[in-house]
Amino acid sequence: MIFGKKEAEDPQKASSAIQVTSQESGQKLMGFLERRLLLPPTLLHRWIRTGQVRLNGSRTQPFVRLATGDSVRIPPFAGALSKQAKAAREKQESRKPPVLSQRAATRPQEPQAAQPGRLEVLARDDEYMAIFKPAGLPTQPGTGHVDAVTTRLRHMEPDAPFAPTPVHRLDRDTSGILLVARTFQALRKAHEALQLRHGIHKEYLVWVHGVWPHDRDILLRHYMKKGQVGNQERMLVSSDPDQGQEALLVARVVQRTEKYSLLLVRLLTGRTHQIRAQLAHEGFPVVGDGKYGTQGSKDGHLLLHATRLCLPDGRVFTSLPRWKAPFAVDSLPDAIETIPH
Repeated sequence: MIFGKKEAEDPQKASSAIQVTSQESGQKLMGFLERRLLLPPTLLHRWIRTGQVRLNGSRTQPFVRLATGDSVRIPPFAGALSKQAKAAREKQESRKPPVLSQRAATRPQEPQAAQPGRLEVLARDDEYMAIFKPAGLPTQPGTGHVDAVTTRLRHMEPDAPFAPTPVHRLDRDTSGILLVARTFQALRKAHEALQLRHGIHKEYLVWVHGVWPHDRDILLRHYMKKGQVGNQERMLVSSDPDQGQEALLVARVVQRTEKYSLLLVRLLTGRTHQIRAQLAHEGFPVVGDGKYGTQGSKDGHLLLHATRLCLPDGRVFTSLPRWKAPFAVDSLPDAIETIPH
């Protein structure tokens, strides 16, 4: 041995290994690393391409599927970079107190059982959580909206091997049930079910302007696409199949007053702003909807609530809206089981 000369270190031994848990099984390697490390995809892709990331000791590809017990080796400095990225995200999230948009903050807000910055869990098992999303809270953070469902989920289960992930979205101004997957397998299963028209049964309660004229369940079929109305981006609704994607919903009247109607709506497709846009197109805008409704409704509360969600295996999650009189709802109507023609 020659003193004064450090023996070269095997980069494979210097690397850190991450074990794939049962909750993470089935993910693609890139998605797994993005969730675990919170580092840019371009950086992770370069590490994989250059062999700095190895799967069970061998070079691998970015989109290979992982299985329980797989060993993913990452560069020795990846852990430190990941800690820096997580600390930077936490600092950004804590820079501002959780706030709602100015428009939402001027509305009467729903009472929440959960404390500020937390989420109310309606039900939980090994696969899913059903949470109550209050109106005004976005599902994902965005410009001017640091506080969001995904942000709160990370703080609720910071050590979870798989970051709890919403299966679907609710509009920021819509309240109600949001389904959250707790494992990757559950997320994939739910996404596959959402692709089927009768896979996941979702129903909403909604107050609309006007007296609904139909006594029976009505199927509304339109075609929707994004467009501009003035300087505002909106979903455009048409009866012409060439004017967008098919949008289907079933509406049932629950209650009528002199000026308003309470409807139970079952979504058969999942287009952006679908309920709001389709009902407004029919002449019955959602109460409080300034985007698709009348001028006088801009300062009101958006009275649209995700009230029932049924999984293909028979699990059912329900939630009543927390609206105040005269729009309070005391009981949940029977589900819409049959699709009219």
